[in-house]
Amino acid sequence: MKIVHVVEPFASGIATFVKSLVENLQDDLHIIVHGEREHLMSSSEVKQRFPKGNVRFIRWKSAQREKRLKNKVHIDAVHLHSSKSGFLGRVACRMAGIDTVVYTPNGAPFFVGNSRFTNYMYKQLERLGSIFGGRVVCCSPSELKAYKAIGIKALNINNGISVEDRPTFPLPRLSFAGEQVKAPIVLKSGKFRVVTSGRIEDQKNPAFFNSIARYFEEFQDFEFLWIGEGCDRNMLSAKNIVVTGWLSTEETKELVAQSQVYLSTSNFEGMPFAVLEAMALKKPVLLTDCVGNRDIVNKRSNGDLFTTVDEAIIKILQYHNNRDMLDVMGEYSQQHCEQEFDVYETSSSYRTLYKS
Repeated sequence: MKIVHVVEPFASGIATFVKSLVENLQDDLHIIVHGEREHLMSSSEVKQRFPKGNVRFIRWKSAQREKRLKNKVHIDAVHLHSSKSGFLGRVACRMAGIDTVVYTPNGAPFFVGNSRFTNYMYKQLERLGSIFGGRVVCCSPSELKAYKAIGIKALNINNGISVEDRPTFPLPRLSFAGEQVKAPIVLKSGKFRVVTSGRIEDQKNPAFFNSIARYFEEFQDFEFLWIGEGCDRNMLSAKNIVVTGWLSTEETKELVAQSQVYLSTSNFEGMPFAVLEAMALKKPVLLTDCVGNRDIVNKRSNGDLFTTVDEAIIKILQYHNNRDMLDVMGEYSQQHCEQEFDVYETSSSYRTLYKS
């Protein structure tokens, strides 16, 4: 099969999602039409993480690219990733006469805005986009519920990852948040480390993360780690926060593996790969009770949900004072990830959609 993926932005969780499809559908040719957001991550850097044999890349300069591509090669399916690609791509596919179209929001856009009016407009755009056809595929049950609530037919295929054992390596050398130093500082061993990963921007709510960390500033054995970079980095001002910038996949996994708890303060999610990866690494997860996150915690056996700073602080203190239970919760995390968020099931479900 020839599958065209339209991706904007080509970074972070969306790039991870597309990469997992390419890796697990190796008998198919994947043509990735991508945007460019250098302030997030360069597309050349993202491309290096993809397999070489079954993927081709095309820079997205206009929504008409799909139409010109249709005239050159036979396309079996078009998969649109994120809201911008979803709207423009469905219009272009209708114009080009492409029938098999899949749209995965990976985070409902009508939760993005800071006002009711903005989110209302996003809802109208999603409704308008659905008129042009295509199957809307949500990546979590709570995202599916949100789409059905605004009258859009959709189905759910959970995001998935591969669960496997990872070797451990020494921690890389990192610098503290906001500190201008010539020589990076080595993370100290023996700390109770709380980790998160992703773009430092409003959707991930770095101010919320900072408020939680600030409570523990005077506790010498606590450390908070943010793996990533973004325009709101200045909000991570607590002196016990370490910001690493973007790291390789293996470096990220090893830092998460050597932390005690994975913390997410997101305002909303689709189905966060970073949290799934933490679960595969046997980490308890402490997550905001929001769309996407609430589908991951399984009856509190592998972690907890929270809504306020105080609730998060209380849970972190409980984890710190009951270290033995973290190992048990970590085992449940890995089991739950393996049972509910398996990348092979995700990929085969999408291939069935492409064939239809």
